[in-house]
Amino acid sequence: MPPARHTAAPTLPGFEHHRVQVADGVALHTAVGGSGSPIVLLHGFPQTHLMWRHVAADLAADHTVICPDLRGYGASDKPADTDGTAYSKRTMAADVVRLARALGHERFALAGHDRGALVAFRAGVDHPAAVTHLACLDVLPTLDMWQVMRGADAAVGFHLYLMAQPPGLPERMIAADPDLFFGHFLDLWARDPGAIPDGVRTAYLDACRAAVPSIVADYRASAGPDLEHDRADREAGRVLGMPVTVLQQDWGAALGFDARDLWSGWAPRLVHRTVGFGHFMAEEAPERVAGELRHLLAR
Repeated sequence: MPPARHTAAPTLPGFEHHRVQVADGVALHTAVGGSGSPIVLLHGFPQTHLMWRHVAADLAADHTVICPDLRGYGASDKPADTDGTAYSKRTMAADVVRLARALGHERFALAGHDRGALVAFRAGVDHPAAVTHLACLDVLPTLDMWQVMRGADAAVGFHLYLMAQPPGLPERMIAADPDLFFGHFLDLWARDPGAIPDGVRTAYLDACRAAVPSIVADYRASAGPDLEHDRADREAGRVLGMPVTVLQQDWGAALGFDARDLWSGWAPRLVHRTVGFGHFMAEEAPERVAGELRHLLAR
């Protein structure tokens, strides 16, 4: 029988919380639970590590589960982006590798959702000796994302273009009503609103309200260094050599692309699943997500 969903206090029951130094002036708030082979779970936007609460509880039965808040999010540090690279996925991926190493794990499985999936993708490309298995939930690699976002149907990704603008304008616009902005995506992208109970929604909005500049910097990097890094890897023929699982909604149908085909170019050992639940799949269908991760870890 799958574990019951926890819908009360926004926490990961049974997990210990740590602050782990991963770079000069940057520590990540991290929840750690369970025992066994390690898996790191990276959250997406506009969330924190709490999005993994159901999946983490399931996997902790036989794995060491590590759930950080990414730099710039939640209770992790939010360094100023002085040179445009503080929130590149290369920088954030290095955080994750150092985090796992600080917790005693030179090699680990890695799963990410949304923004966390982009960090996970970059970790897999940049640190193939460290990442044993990789899962990416409901995202495309940055290079492919920008290539398919065109025409009126791409209006669904307006936030990508807004936060790609030079520093100043997007931060001020979002800070004018952050709950409206971040809450818009929690409402729009959830097929099952009940999957994000009030206490968790409040925790997400509180965290995002306190992190507008760093969240914008994360997105801005996707139109700068992240794109450059993906383009260089494509030209060099670098791929993800480990087993890879991608879970994705069928949003390629609206934008006219084949997500499986795009991912296959990066991941020769790919399992790609088109799923029928909403973007916040670790909260809307945690039993399915945990099951897919277990299948990945067995490959």
